[in-house]
Amino acid sequence: MTTVNLIEQLDWDKQQGLIPAVVQNHLSGKVLMLGYMDKAALTQTLETKAVTFYSRSKNRLWTKGESSGNTLTLVAIDLDCDNDSLLVQVIPAGPTCHLGRESCWKDDNAHPFINNLASLIASRKGQAADTSYTASLFERGTKRIAQKVGEEGLETALAAATHDKPEMIDEASDLMYHLLVLLEDQDLSMDDINANLMKRHAKASQN
Repeated sequence: MTTVNLIEQLDWDKQQGLIPAVVQNHLSGKVLMLGYMDKAALTQTLETKAVTFYSRSKNRLWTKGESSGNTLTLVAIDLDCDNDSLLVQVIPAGPTCHLGRESCWKDDNAHPFINNLASLIASRKGQAADTSYTASLFERGTKRIAQKVGEEGLETALAAATHDKPEMIDEASDLMYHLLVLLEDQDLSMDDINANLMKRHAKASQN
């Protein structure tokens, strides 16, 4: 969809010239903020890739991060079924909320489940081994965690080879869980993986 087509398709009159724009982290899926765009803000966002809103309090265009440096780089933008709101996919630089948080909503509500699970796993790191299975894995060290990932990967493959879908769901869940533990053990996260996959996708798309 071209810039002109997107702007013309939106129902500006219904919203008195302002369109609500829900901003989402393209890598994690976390909902970051809600802003409003007029035609000029949307045009500038599409042309510069720096997400820009119309500030109702300042009565002017406002590019996110223009003073804080916590910018939002546009990845994709789409309109809803009624043509009166936007979903803006971004790569954030720094916290989005003016309170210094990643999101303007509570983390537990704004995050997809997999991210909440990763946060829970991270909270178990350094706890006593008898408090949870996750804590016991961290205490046993990288080799044991890596071994579990290998075991669950093999069991997932075997379930697929026998076309046992319920078993594969169970084993794939075990694999994902232990992989998240291993990532945390190595001070990495799903965001690192998603960013790498996105980079690979962009490179492959150019070929």
